[in-house]
Amino acid sequence: MTGLARPGLWYLFDYGMVISAAPEPRDWLALQRATGLDLDLQAASSPYWMHREGFDAGTLTPSQYWSAVLGRTAGADEVRRLEALDAAQWAHLNPGTLAVLETLSGEDAQLALLSNMPAAMSRHYTATAQWPALFSRLYFSGQLRMLKPDPRIFEYVAGDLGVQPRDIVFIDDNAANISAAQALGLQTVHHTGDTDLRAELAEVPR
Repeated sequence: MTGLARPGLWYLFDYGMVISAAPEPRDWLALQRATGLDLDLQAASSPYWMHREGFDAGTLTPSQYWSAVLGRTAGADEVRRLEALDAAQWAHLNPGTLAVLETLSGEDAQLALLSNMPAAMSRHYTATAQWPALFSRLYFSGQLRMLKPDPRIFEYVAGDLGVQPRDIVFIDDNAANISAAQALGLQTVHHTGDTDLRAELAEVPR
């Protein structure tokens, strides 16, 4: 029986909706109660999402982001409370992805992560969560000040890993990110709710 990992490849994982599961309804409710707003978090027009790109890209500080969400200046204690709730709601992990990661890690696969994530949240997870230890390299948009699907972030990662794009298998839930990676020559797996990740990775050319 052959292993899952292919020697010479880097497996580059997204975090949100790949390693993490979706926030639960109680998470959204807690955040809405803390803000005092009906954020309508399922809508792209929600203040939570309208300002998120700048936050993920590192151009907005936590104070600036939450002030934009609230429509008023957010106090320091309020920002800390909202940051904690936000980190907690994205901390639910996908057991299927974790099982695949543990298999790959056990086979000494080269594992890296590339996530659109605010800098403070990424530092929080790196310091407190267990999953970062599975990866040799961690890349976060808020720290790099580059955002998927900008081709520059994929070029940066490939250069930092010291490999050609074809030697990277990129796993992400966002179709735009997948398309951008494919255009640069990365191998890709579009991770959806129906994806059998183990089966998809087993089909990667050897």
